[in-house]
Amino acid sequence: MRVIASWLINTALLMAIAGFFEAFYIKSTISALVASILLSVFHAVLKPILILLTLPVTVLSLGLFLIVINASLLMLTSWVMGPSFVIDGFGMALGAALLLSLANIVVQRVIFDQNKNETK
Repeated sequence: MRVIASWLINTALLMAIAGFFEAFYIKSTISALVASILLSVFHAVLKPILILLTLPVTVLSLGLFLIVINASLLMLTSWVMGPSFVIDGFGMALGAALLLSLANIVVQRVIFDQNKNETK
C-alpha cells in the first residue's frame, strides 16, 4: 500500500512541477503515473549501483552528488518515456530532482509519520 501511495504522490509532484516550468512537459496523468513507476524502478535498481560507483565524489560533496544521480535518473526516465515526458536539459532535471526530493521528504513525513503516530 505504501508503494502505491508513493507512486501517486510522485505522480502529483511531477504534474505540479510540470505546471510551473515550460521546460518540463508531461502529456497526461497516465504519462506521469508511468514516469513515476519507471522512476521508482530506476531508483530501486540503478541508484544503488550509481551510488557505489560515485562514492568518493558523493562523500567529498557531503552527499550533494546524490541530487545529480537523481537528476540523471530523471533524464533517463524522460529518454525512455519519449515525447510524453520531456525534460529540456540537465539543468531542468537538476532543479526538478531537487524539488522532487524536498517535496517527497515533506509529504512522506507528513503522511507516513502521521500514520505511525495514529497506530500507537
